[in-house]
Amino acid sequence: MVKKFSILIGICILISLFLGVLNVDAYPLAQLPTVSIPTVTGTPSGVIITVRPSQNDDFINVRSGPSTLFPAVGVLLVGQTAPALGRSPGGEWIQIEYPGVTGGKGWVFTVLVSVSPGELSIVEPPPTVTPQFTATIDPTLAAQFIVTQQPTRFPTYTEPAPLVIPTYVESTPNQLPGGIPMGMVIVVLGITGILLTLFSFIRVR
Repeated sequence: MVKKFSILIGICILISLFLGVLNVDAYPLAQLPTVSIPTVTGTPSGVIITVRPSQNDDFINVRSGPSTLFPAVGVLLVGQTAPALGRSPGGEWIQIEYPGVTGGKGWVFTVLVSVSPGELSIVEPPPTVTPQFTATIDPTLAAQFIVTQQPTRFPTYTEPAPLVIPTYVESTPNQLPGGIPMGMVIVVLGITGILLTLFSFIRVR
């Protein structure tokens, strides 16, 4: 009995090995490559712009047109590159490839980027954008801040009284008013005194 059981186990093992060999032949194992596979790089060709370092910001704006009047559609970090497609008529702006926005293009300011050697064709810029709203001023509100100065009358001019200049009569020394010399007055008084003295003296006798 034991011998039959051992033979049965041996037959099962042989059948299992046989089935395993069949599975290996049906599904061969994949072989790993022994040579290096070339990698695909994303380095763009043509003229390339590179964002220059800045002391103020770590990025620059990418706009929908060649002017600060156009809205910003994205940013480029310092050191980031992008393919250049053309330049504005004045050369102040460069059009670049910028996936993810309408048309896949944007504009950067030339001063903020360095450009690799190459020729850039002039690209016709899009029409200038118009403000979405026009600023209006409420006349009532503006009138509250307008200060109207009332005109003031100048004081009336009163003519001053005429200037009176005093006049002086020139008088010479030793002369009384009227032109009478002082010496003559003294002589007359002296003679009068003498006559009165004589008259008194005669009357006493």
